[in-house]
Amino acid sequence: MNPQSDAPPATRPLYWSVRRELWENRSIYIAPLVVAAVFLFAFLVGTITVPNHTMRAALALDPVQQQKALEWPYSVAAMLIMGTAFFVGIFYCLEALHGERRDRSILFWKSLPVSDLTTVLAKASIPIVILPLLSFAIIVAAQLIMLLLSSAVLLASGLDAATPWRQVPLFQRSSMLLYHLVTVHVFWYAPIHAWLLLASAWARRAAFLWAALWAALPPLAIGVVERIAFNTSHFAAMLQRRMAGPEMPSGNVRMDPLAHADPGTFLSAPGLWIGLALATACLAAAVRLRRKREPI
Repeated sequence: MNPQSDAPPATRPLYWSVRRELWENRSIYIAPLVVAAVFLFAFLVGTITVPNHTMRAALALDPVQQQKALEWPYSVAAMLIMGTAFFVGIFYCLEALHGERRDRSILFWKSLPVSDLTTVLAKASIPIVILPLLSFAIIVAAQLIMLLLSSAVLLASGLDAATPWRQVPLFQRSSMLLYHLVTVHVFWYAPIHAWLLLASAWARRAAFLWAALWAALPPLAIGVVERIAFNTSHFAAMLQRRMAGPEMPSGNVRMDPLAHADPGTFLSAPGLWIGLALATACLAAAVRLRRKREPI
């Protein structure tokens, strides 16, 4: 028998490390679920209380206006859940590597056969991989429930219950949603999450506030120095574009960020590859810092 055949797969420590993060940080999935539940309740109340004559007037609109009116709450639901997941990821990153030193759990976890690289990758996978996938599942489920509720109310009112399904194509919206989450929340925002993880590994005290300070000070200092020395704001504009996402021009916020998909333009954007390189450098620095850090 080959002794190597009994060895655990190389991905098993990473898998269990990710599961540990989910066990210890329930807000990762509770916060988006709560937001989805609250929105569904509001949507149900609003749908039920709409008078029949108002509903008939809305259905009598031309197809373009009708589609815009029907799609609006679905876009709002998606944006609320994605926004919640994004902010959960920010708070998680700022606490991730600092929190384990503060409660001294690092003494236990460092005694296990899990490398610092595996630990940092597991923590980075939460905002970069897990939260976007979780957002996708919750949004699709919420929009499916919204379609069912709309159909039930229309049917009870004696109207065409198939109208929402024709005007709000769930499969097409889900495909665009997945594209948006992968391009923006996974790849485009990766350097943001990696930088926050590095700040969490560097912070020595005051937990979240200290980590947030270390995350905000360097970009703020660069922007101030550039403004004073050269009277320009290119760095601030770059940060604004990074936060807005590759699909939104700087300063232009659309209600529906899932309206366009251009993979070729996205993959050819220099900002994408510069950001991924920066994310890799930040994660590598976080691994080295975790290896040297002691409990607080």
